[in-house]
Amino acid sequence: MAGETLTLNTEDGQFTAYVARPTAPKAPAIVVIQEIFGVNAVMREIADGLAAQGYLAICPDLFWRIEPGIDITDKSEAEWKKAFELFNAFDPDLGVQDIAAVIDHIRADPGCSGKVGAVGYCLGGMLAFLTATRTDCDASVGYYGVGIESRVAEADKLERPLMLHIAEEDQFVPKEAQAIILQALKNHAHVTIHTYPGCDHAFARHGGEHYDADAARHANGRSLAFFQQHLA
Repeated sequence: MAGETLTLNTEDGQFTAYVARPTAPKAPAIVVIQEIFGVNAVMREIADGLAAQGYLAICPDLFWRIEPGIDITDKSEAEWKKAFELFNAFDPDLGVQDIAAVIDHIRADPGCSGKVGAVGYCLGGMLAFLTATRTDCDASVGYYGVGIESRVAEADKLERPLMLHIAEEDQFVPKEAQAIILQALKNHAHVTIHTYPGCDHAFARHGGEHYDADAARHANGRSLAFFQQHLA
């Protein structure tokens, strides 16, 4: 199933998004929120996989304000250096603003049922948390989000379901940060948290150094069940 490229116009300018459509004429949509490597093969594969599961998947280029069209891998030192430069230059508040525009756009798509979810990884995991607290997204999932611990107070604004997947040995989310997240969110009615013992950051990144097939299968199964429950 070949994806398509959409162009979205906002007050700040225009940016593109990769879209993968399911066979059904109408389906719930899921916004796929990128890692620090841009809308690369891994993100497109996730969107394609969601489309195969019956969702209208859209993955926006959130680095467009810095450098449009980033598509790099985690395979070389130069690419990691580039990825961290982009991460450090990125404004999460503007990123969430762009995600809100994507939600509005895809919700109005003739192929959308009206329900929209979001799933994010790494940087996108933190943005998925902010998407849950700041937008009208119907259900959000964050994988190993970096920096959530400094924004947990925003959980007071949560009115819709959020699921977080936390890698217990995450090199970018130390134990202290994990403890803050778990303590702040453990009794929140809208939040479900799963932790993965022995797993490092990006355990669900297919082909990545810390990919854990078993943990990825568990996490992805939980995410799909969560979306089936809340986006039907």
